[in-house]
Amino acid sequence: MHRDRRLCIKMLPIKSAISLTSTSWKAPIIWDGMFDPNLYDQRHTEEKSSVALTVFAVGRYLDAYLKTFLTSAEQHFMVGLPVTYYVFTDSPEKVPNITLGSHRNIKVIPVEKHTRWQDISMMRMRTISEAIESEIRHRFCYVFCFDVDQEFKGRFGSEALGDSVALLHAHFYKLPQAQFTYDRNPKSKAFMETGDFYYHAAIFGGLWQNVKDLVDACYLGIIEDKLNNVEALWHDESHLNKYFWIHKPSKLLSPEYCWDQSIWGKQDILVTRLVWAPKHYDTLRSG
Repeated sequence: MHRDRRLCIKMLPIKSAISLTSTSWKAPIIWDGMFDPNLYDQRHTEEKSSVALTVFAVGRYLDAYLKTFLTSAEQHFMVGLPVTYYVFTDSPEKVPNITLGSHRNIKVIPVEKHTRWQDISMMRMRTISEAIESEIRHRFCYVFCFDVDQEFKGRFGSEALGDSVALLHAHFYKLPQAQFTYDRNPKSKAFMETGDFYYHAAIFGGLWQNVKDLVDACYLGIIEDKLNNVEALWHDESHLNKYFWIHKPSKLLSPEYCWDQSIWGKQDILVTRLVWAPKHYDTLRSG
């Protein structure tokens, strides 16, 4: 964490005052222009850093998004580092064949299909934990977890690696905290009266130990809510926000790292590194 801050030596171009570059607990917030990519890449190459990327492609989401996600990741995600894509799907035979670079691999892991968001959230967190415990922790330093309905557009590199990494939600980073959609139900384990930021569960990562702690805590919170007939407002994202409120992330990614192109006004966003994919409703509804 401290070494990361020393690498963030460049000054940002003049932007809105909203564009914070660090948190109150001194975690860097990564924006374009505040880091030297070559320094980060050199450091992580010397340290032999390696990354496991997890992504769930269940049901029609595989047909609609997986190929674009994987092919764009090969162009932009952690280029130059060893990466294995862990694809969790209910249709292993439909995972597309894509050309992979050196030291890049895909591992397909079958999972059951669920229809309720509560069950999907539980399955996602439990499955990531099991994959870390059984395999990832023996092979990789870092884990990054992604939603599949996204497309890489620019460098998403080693500057994003850290002990515990959270993403600022593109729809909330300019809003006052009173408008954050935390779970306000005191009966839920995700309940929050206040917080620091609003984080997006579409991307989170860090050292494998820390990611496992996060997903285990979210899973237990979802289980306890289910036993009490409670469902958090935004499912696993609500529990993720609660976790990062208690256990502060060591690095935050700016909305450059997951941008919604439908948002009006992007003066703060000089680069889009990953974008929300357009909704392919025809594919998602067919079948």
